[in-house]
Amino acid sequence: MTQQHRHEPVTDTLPATPRRPIRQLLAASVGNAVEWYDWYAYTFLATYIADQVFPKSSGNSLVPLLSTFAVFAVGFFMRPVGGLLMGAVADRRGRRAALTVTILLMGGSSLLVGLTPTYASVGVLAPVVLVLARLLQGLSVGGEFAASTTFLVESAGPGRRGLFSSFQYVSTSAGQLAASGVAALLVSTLSDGQMDGWGWRLPFVIGAVLSLVGFWIRQGAYETHQAPQDASERPGLFDALRKHPRQSLLICGITAGGTIAYYTWTSYLPTYAELNTGISKSQALLSGTLSLAFFALLQPVGGLLSDRVGRRPLLLFFGLGFAVLSVPLLRSLNGSFGSLLMVQCAGMVLLTGFTSISAAVNAEIFPARVRAAGIGFPYSLTVALFGGTAPYMGTLFKEIGSPGLFPWYVAVLCLASSAVYVRLPETAHKELER
Repeated sequence: MTQQHRHEPVTDTLPATPRRPIRQLLAASVGNAVEWYDWYAYTFLATYIADQVFPKSSGNSLVPLLSTFAVFAVGFFMRPVGGLLMGAVADRRGRRAALTVTILLMGGSSLLVGLTPTYASVGVLAPVVLVLARLLQGLSVGGEFAASTTFLVESAGPGRRGLFSSFQYVSTSAGQLAASGVAALLVSTLSDGQMDGWGWRLPFVIGAVLSLVGFWIRQGAYETHQAPQDASERPGLFDALRKHPRQSLLICGITAGGTIAYYTWTSYLPTYAELNTGISKSQALLSGTLSLAFFALLQPVGGLLSDRVGRRPLLLFFGLGFAVLSVPLLRSLNGSFGSLLMVQCAGMVLLTGFTSISAAVNAEIFPARVRAAGIGFPYSLTVALFGGTAPYMGTLFKEIGSPGLFPWYVAVLCLASSAVYVRLPETAHKELER
């Protein structure tokens, strides 16, 4: 294989439909699944990590501060930065270059988590190492969305952008389910002493190995964006924000309702049910797992439907559906497994109207020259502000004695996004700029 063949995207023009669509889907989806496996593995094993890295009896006032910063803030804080930086790499050097950086960055940060020393062995250096690892993970995940969404949509053939877009959340769900499964398997087969000692490290080492598989698959992907060869023609870091402020605000408006609904229904709802209805933790987790698998299966259906009827009808189905039904759905939780599963699955159907096509909608808003960075920063910033804070808002309303306000909070944000969807131009059947 010659050097020219290995880097075949370096041509004067790119074809309207990149070759090897299945390989393109695999390159984005497998890598994205690995990224989210690593991200969620930390979430599922946070209690074990905290016991080893943030001991309560340390007597050092820095430790609880670093613990709070690492667990709750660092990852989401870095996602907008990652979206901006890796998006700029994707626009300036090509989508595949950015995808290569993000998968290696996630693999390295996952390995760093797995090798983090305990507080007992190195003192305050342990939480510092973990904070650094989470910084890198957040940077990688933010950049991954910017690069992989543009890559997916640009890889689609005519009339297939919605379908390809849907695999963003298929792979995200697959990564979350894999992380949950690995964590559950380890907890059920290892003793508490083994989990505290070395068991919690295994999923992160596995994630580092899987990232190498994702890297190998991405190396064979076909580039979808002809990056400028002349450095003077490459877009600046803030060109998307500076030259396309309206589109940047549109991304925020489109995403606000979607991200609060997504994190509420896929991550926070089991905890919300435990806090407010008394359902057992095991039943809440089982319901979350089953509904997430159901959600993953729905995504291609939503993507295909949007290619036929357009993006706006699905977005309005999602936004208005949650605006009207968030309160009655969450109020119908009664502490039984059946009610929780019903509420979660009903929400997943509505949520598919957003998640299955968000990548396509975002990509169709920006011109190719600044598409990745244009999506990455405002999207990740909105996720950090509204999605990442969903558990805190739910807990806050509970603490002030008004848990019933949280469903209204979700409904209002979805209604606000619906106002954006109404005025959003229909782009499903327009040719994508390349």
